[in-house]
Amino acid sequence: MKLDKPGHEPGPEARTGAEATEGVKGVKGVESAGRLAMVVRIPVRVVVLVVVVPVRMVWDVLVAVARGLDRIVLRPLGGALSWLYASVLAPAAWGVAVAVGWLVTAVWQWTVVPVVRFGVVVPAVWSYRRLLTPLGHGIRWLYETLLTPLGHGLGVSLGWLGKALFVWPWAALWRYVAVPALTYGLARPAAWVYRRLLTPLGEGIARLSAVLLRGAAATGRALLAALMWLLLFLVVTPVIWVYRRILAPVGREIGAAFGVAWRVAGHLSRAAWRGLGWLAWQLVGRPASWTYRRICTPVGHWARDSVWVPARTAAAAVGRSVRRAFREAVETVRAARREAWRVLVGGVRVSRPVEPPEHRARTLGSTTIVPGAAPAPEISPHSVGRVRDSG
Repeated sequence: MKLDKPGHEPGPEARTGAEATEGVKGVKGVESAGRLAMVVRIPVRVVVLVVVVPVRMVWDVLVAVARGLDRIVLRPLGGALSWLYASVLAPAAWGVAVAVGWLVTAVWQWTVVPVVRFGVVVPAVWSYRRLLTPLGHGIRWLYETLLTPLGHGLGVSLGWLGKALFVWPWAALWRYVAVPALTYGLARPAAWVYRRLLTPLGEGIARLSAVLLRGAAATGRALLAALMWLLLFLVVTPVIWVYRRILAPVGREIGAAFGVAWRVAGHLSRAAWRGLGWLAWQLVGRPASWTYRRICTPVGHWARDSVWVPARTAAAAVGRSVRRAFREAVETVRAARREAWRVLVGGVRVSRPVEPPEHRARTLGSTTIVPGAAPAPEISPHSVGRVRDSG
């Protein structure tokens, strides 16, 4: 029995007490979750750190190897492949495409087109004009003049005969025998049975079914509500409590532990690889660098200055001498060949260009002379050479 009136609200003291109770419950839940997190945090972080450190070190090695492969292998290989494509494959493909296109065009223009034109089109056009057109006109005249009237008359006669044999007897049988028998022997008794017997029986069955279905629906709703209540208080509420109080704090701590362990493992991995790098430099790199600077570089400089440079200079001098001697031998052979050809065949001797005599009294292409000076001869240098050779 309710003592409060409808619409009556609890006072401020009651609301304050309920809020305080809910606040206390929330604080207790937070404190319990915090204590569980504090208990789980350190072991979880230790275990995760032990698991994550090898993974982080392997990850750092893989990253370094991938960067080295990209810088040393993949980029030069990509550049080489790009150059090969741009310099070799693309021009070769273009040349092959041009050659294939030219070949296809030539075959189409000089083989396929003439064969189709003179082997198919021209005979087909001639057959259509000279054979098929006159034959078609004759067939059309025969059809219009003879077959159409004959076929019309034959069709009308066959139509009347078919109606008399197959249509009119069956129509009379259906109209005067089958229709009355079906109407008075089957349709009207069936309609009377439907109205007087089947309709009342069906309405009674429908009402009874409706009552039974309403009862079953009410019972089903009650059972479903009971099952939902049991499911809520026996399964859902414990699962939510376990998730909020145990799984969520543990999951957050495990995620935070993985993040912290990954960062710590990164620092440890970098320190370990730096130490290994320093040790490798001290054991291998520093001796190799000292050997290169103190031994290989002076030896290389001495070999370059004392052996390679004099040998290259001597080889260059010998090459120049050989080339000069070869050119002189070639010129000698050419001169001897020309002279032998002139002696044997009697050809005209090729005159060498002769420098024109220097006349300070006139300029080239001018007809004026200096007063008191003799004019230059009006003969070209080539004519002077031929005159000397003939003389």
